Amino acid sequence: MLTPTPLEELLDLAADVIGCDRRALPAGAAGSPFITLGGGLAQAVRLQARAGRQLGLAVDLAQLLGPAPLADVLARAVPVPAAVPGPPAGAGAGAVRALLPGQRAALAAERAAGAGAVCRVLSAELAGPLDAGALRRVLAALGARHEGLRTVFADAPHGPVRRVLAACAPPLVTLEAAGAGAGGGGDPVAAMHGYLAARARQLVGRPGRPPLVFALGRLAGGAHLLSFVYHDAVADSWSAALLWQELLADYDRAVHRRPLVRGLRPGPDTAGRAAVAARPGGLRAAAERAERLRGFPAAVDLAEGAPRPAVFDVRGERLHVGLDVRLRDAADATARRAGVPHGTVLLAAWALAVGRRAGLEQLLVGCEVPRRATAALLGTPAPCSATVPVGCELEGGVDYFLRGVACAFSEALGCADLDTAELARELGVRPDRSRPVLTPVTFAARDELLPARVRAGDLSARFHHGHAGAVTADAALTVLRWREDPLLRLEFAPAVLSRSLAVRLAGELRGALAALTAASPHTPVEDLLPAPAGARSLALPLP
Repeated sequence: MLTPTPLEELLDLAADVIGCDRRALPAGAAGSPFITLGGGLAQAVRLQARAGRQLGLAVDLAQLLGPAPLADVLARAVPVPAAVPGPPAGAGAGAVRALLPGQRAALAAERAAGAGAVCRVLSAELAGPLDAGALRRVLAALGARHEGLRTVFADAPHGPVRRVLAACAPPLVTLEAAGAGAGGGGDPVAAMHGYLAARARQLVGRPGRPPLVFALGRLAGGAHLLSFVYHDAVADSWSAALLWQELLADYDRAVHRRPLVRGLRPGPDTAGRAAVAARPGGLRAAAERAERLRGFPAAVDLAEGAPRPAVFDVRGERLHVGLDVRLRDAADATARRAGVPHGTVLLAAWALAVGRRAGLEQLLVGCEVPRRATAALLGTPAPCSATVPVGCELEGGVDYFLRGVACAFSEALGCADLDTAELARELGVRPDRSRPVLTPVTFAARDELLPARVRAGDLSARFHHGHAGAVTADAALTVLRWREDPLLRLEFAPAVLSRSLAVRLAGELRGALAALTAASPHTPVEDLLPAPAGARSLALPLP
């Protein structure tokens, strides 16, 4: 029996991640990129991690999501370098440790704007009988497994530091009638989220305790809402999804009297060292990235000329943007035709709507991307995400435009380790406290991180993304669900955008998506939509 080659083994992994026939994939991979074969960002990250963990091979994430044929990208895989030795997971409990880069930024944001600016909520609506004892055992196992859930922060003479406690289960608090009178427009989940947002400081700001909590409240009909409330210094959106997957898998084991997984996982320090050692080619210079972005506007103002606050006001509001299944199916069909993921079609529609309102033919959209280069980081709760500027050019035919956005995203993903402030300095953009640097408009696709529903024991879990009342951009579009009951969320800064303008922008987004998906592949993008009434160019060009 012949031994499979490394490329054949990688193709087998790719087929498993995508969910396609292993026998058919090699023929398609020879001439088609990963994204046209059914792969998206989440699948690319999983393929990269499994290649490192199972085969000891490093696959470049940016190339994987780029235009090159999948077989060519996988053929360039190289052996994962040996990780820099570090203390084993759980070693040095209680010792003072330096902050990780993501933690430093999160704690600085809290000092500047308060706990609400760095508090996140991801909830599961649980239908069915809930075993509270099993839930508490599961939380204890999670805390024992992940040192990120046992990390506390404290002030020191030279700035904040962190310590990892030897033992600390994530707390479970019970909310008695929390939704009553808490707002939410009759939506009990929104009411519960409003209640949690109003108490963010009390929930995640307890001295000497990790800045996270699980909150359990009752809903009508015997259902419950279990909310994971966490600080940006502890976790990112990928981490929150990871913890929910582990929690529900452990709960299923607990209620069926099976042993829980209690082994220690690599902590953020060990995983971070492995990521640096495994990253192919090292960091790309800020100067090289800046050269690619020259000519794009440094800022995009959607406020129709209204004055901005002297200091960016993080207080935010949100709108839910529902899409009917026909528009979802049309977007999927357009993505297949153009050879891009459905997330690229949504990002392109968002860029088109914003660009038309601002009178721009090119603009930067900040996109949330994972910094998870290894299998260790894939399974480690840590603040590893970044928002990177993606240069979107509104030109050419529809399919050309979509592929250009996909390529721009791939380029930005390869620069996820660059500091945005450093990139701004390289571009000659002066600090401006009134607006987010380079990313006043953002996009995040979180629909692939968690399925819409998960079963655990006798429970059915349906996920809801909360809003703690703060924003980091003038306007931020997030894809929450796609396959089942497609739902987007538009968060906005009311100090910059009025609610009525945000509603109009949401309508323009729907119009842009409808126009993109109804047009022929060669229809010029500039012919798709007229500029909205009152739109004007308020862009500040880069040097």
